[in-house]
Amino acid sequence: MKRVPTWRHRVVICSVLLAAYGLFLVTLAPASLIDAGLRRASHGTLRLAQAQGTLWSGGGRLEIRDASGQRGVGKDLAWALQPRALLRGQLDYRVGIGHAGGRFPVRISAQGIELSDVDFTLPAAGLGVAVPRMAPLGLQGEILVHVARFARTGALVSADAAVTWQDASSALTPVAPLGTYELRVDGTAGVLTTSLRTRSGPLQLAGGGSWQADASPAFSVTARVDAAHHAQLAPLLRLIAVERDNGDFALQFDPPLADMSRVGAPASPR
Repeated sequence: MKRVPTWRHRVVICSVLLAAYGLFLVTLAPASLIDAGLRRASHGTLRLAQAQGTLWSGGGRLEIRDASGQRGVGKDLAWALQPRALLRGQLDYRVGIGHAGGRFPVRISAQGIELSDVDFTLPAAGLGVAVPRMAPLGLQGEILVHVARFARTGALVSADAAVTWQDASSALTPVAPLGTYELRVDGTAGVLTTSLRTRSGPLQLAGGGSWQADASPAFSVTARVDAAHHAQLAPLLRLIAVERDNGDFALQFDPPLADMSRVGAPASPR
């Protein structure tokens, strides 16, 4: 007598077929699909240039590009899938950025994405590429990024990260370095909070803010210059900040930068 498959058998067969199909796609799908996804999600700001390999194992150059899509800065990127994770219904990658550091885990599942222990560096000039209005400042120094933990599940984001701008300087002022600054990012229950502090330097920056998925980010920074460097740094700060009566500067992030020709010009009478 021929046995009729039950609904449980059908579910198992369908699950196996879907898993096999998914494995087939990951194994053979070209790495260029990552570039296409980054381009759409970031409106062209993030790209994976020179993509090689497949979604299973591959590499390329992760770049931050300007509005024209031509000029940019980047780091080499490589990834490899850990096959055992497929048995848990998730994609578990080991990812490396650059050539110096080790690889860190990136886990992708139906619930979201999670990564940890990420370390890499970028030239500060990348800030001018990512934020075009800052490009005329000729930013210099090195950006150190450390992500202890980042996870996104649906609209909820949690994070524990630090971004350090080491030996920050600008081509528009002879004072160098301006300082070293650390931005901390912490988040639980879908709310990210940031805090900015100065480690060293004549230009003191302090500030913070918060961001959550259903609201616009709020972030404020106050700059303070010691008396010995005020005459040299005030013209630069007036391009990106509003000077207060007490001599401090409130940095502005929304309006465009003022005319660069004002740098070095005498301040207007107050």
